[in-house]
Amino acid sequence: MNFLHPLLDRFKILHDAPGLEALVTVLVYLALAKAADIFIDKILKRLAGLTKFSFDDKLIFFVHGPVCRTVVLLGILHGLILLELRPPWNYILTMVTKSLILFVWWIAAIRIASWLSDKSFPIAAGRADTGRDVFLLFKNMLRVAIVIIGILWILTIWNVNLTPLFASAGIAGIAVALAAKDTLANFFGGISIFVDKPFKVEDYIILDTGERGEVVDIGIRSTRIKTRDDVLITIPNSILANVKIINESAPVPRFRIRIPVGVAYGSDLEKVDNILVDIARSNSMVSKEPEPRARLRLFGDSSIDFELLCWVDDPRNRGLVTHQLINATYKAFRKEGISIPFPQRDVHLVPADMD
Repeated sequence: MNFLHPLLDRFKILHDAPGLEALVTVLVYLALAKAADIFIDKILKRLAGLTKFSFDDKLIFFVHGPVCRTVVLLGILHGLILLELRPPWNYILTMVTKSLILFVWWIAAIRIASWLSDKSFPIAAGRADTGRDVFLLFKNMLRVAIVIIGILWILTIWNVNLTPLFASAGIAGIAVALAAKDTLANFFGGISIFVDKPFKVEDYIILDTGERGEVVDIGIRSTRIKTRDDVLITIPNSILANVKIINESAPVPRFRIRIPVGVAYGSDLEKVDNILVDIARSNSMVSKEPEPRARLRLFGDSSIDFELLCWVDDPRNRGLVTHQLINATYKAFRKEGISIPFPQRDVHLVPADMD
């Protein structure tokens, strides 16, 4: 405001009429507000239109009005100071004007935060439920933070002592933290799952306790998986964030199946290899890439042990494909005369009179 004093000092008549001086001051600020309006509308908007991104256009749109209103309110504040009103009006009107300036930018901050949130929501909506839940949570937390900061700022403008308020808030915060420690642990566990992304919805995972199932929901407090027995298991996120988890669907959704097969000594090993690979290739649920393969693993006590390796595109088909492959292998070996040995024990009966 000091830049206007040298200009106003040249008009001595204004000093003799404080009301006229205040009116002229307000009119000068109105002219400055109009100049700012023209500058933003004619120059800044055109410069922003030359860029390839739209963020600057929206930002100018949101701050255009608050800038002009702020200049006008500063003029009113300057005029009130020049009027030298009697108490308590000098204090009340000045504080009201300062509060209005804060209110203008308070609303602008809320609008900008809402716009940024709405712009980012389609990105979060394309992710798992955790992404949407965390996004909406932080969106609401941001709005609450803006409101609280604005209220505290208004109280500061009106010279309200905030020390008792902060002390009470600290005590209340400690009490809430102790009462809701499990909820907070689950909340931060959900945040860690969202950030680290160890699994997502529709992934098949194996828990540290042995349960295996499909992830059907990832929430802020807990995660739910459905087992192959159609049993729904709910696990708190604080537990999931601190245990070992095997994700059968990552880093690629394919799942590897291993079928151990034993054949009798003397069998044609090359023929066995070809039969096993052909059985896997003929199954429609077995992935073509990588190709199925058979490997010799061990010279057993009574058999030569093979292992058929193949992949399925969906881990939920593991049990069905394993059943089909074992069934087809048994039929093919029986047709080709390949023996599958099994443990046998010979019992010799010795007559008692031979002792």
